[in-house]
Amino acid sequence: MRAQARAQVDRRSVLTNHRRALAYAVGLLVATIVVFLLVAFESTLTWVQTVDDAVYRRANELRIGVATVLARLLNVLGGGWVLIPLRIAVAVWLMVRRRWRVLTAWLMIWFASEVAINLFKAWYERPRPPGSLVATRGFSFPSGHAVATAATAIGLVLVLLPPGHRRRHWEVYSVVFAFVMALSRVYLNAHWLSDVVAGTLLGATIALAVAGLVTEVHDVVMKRRARSNMSSVAISVRR
Repeated sequence: MRAQARAQVDRRSVLTNHRRALAYAVGLLVATIVVFLLVAFESTLTWVQTVDDAVYRRANELRIGVATVLARLLNVLGGGWVLIPLRIAVAVWLMVRRRWRVLTAWLMIWFASEVAINLFKAWYERPRPPGSLVATRGFSFPSGHAVATAATAIGLVLVLLPPGHRRRHWEVYSVVFAFVMALSRVYLNAHWLSDVVAGTLLGATIALAVAGLVTEVHDVVMKRRARSNMSSVAISVRR
């Protein structure tokens, strides 16, 4: 009976080991900050733009018909016309299932990623590479497609699949998909390499940090309730 109860609790949870997820999030955050600082000081650290320029030239030399079609498809999949309905559908499904804690994490991942995209784009105001193969708008840094895809792909795995060994395979798949999406943005001349590296790191950080924090807050609240109930029982016994 206890094993079944624990299994049911695990299925409702976002994470079983949220402290480890928070540790990963901290590591990703450090890497994100490093990339953001490198781009912020690119006028001094000229090698950052040198690397971006070299990758840009190489991408233009590797034009392959099939790859271009796939990259254009990823451009659509990572855009608002697909991600927004997907996010809404997942939110409705979680609401119907009354998975309020997981729904909270999902909505917070969505909100935080969108705020981060708009905030940092406006702050950096970095121009995009010339000759984009797809329609673009706004500034280049960080890549909105990379942030949204990483946050959404990892978030989907966290909120839709129960914690455990089986979910780890999908965690890997979500990271690979986010990585491929990021590279496709460079291939399409829609972003510099540093844009998508920063975006992917930021999106992954947001997904793991939010999931970990939501689970941590839930655990703290439950512990306080348990202590309060124990105190109430003790008082009743004394009376």
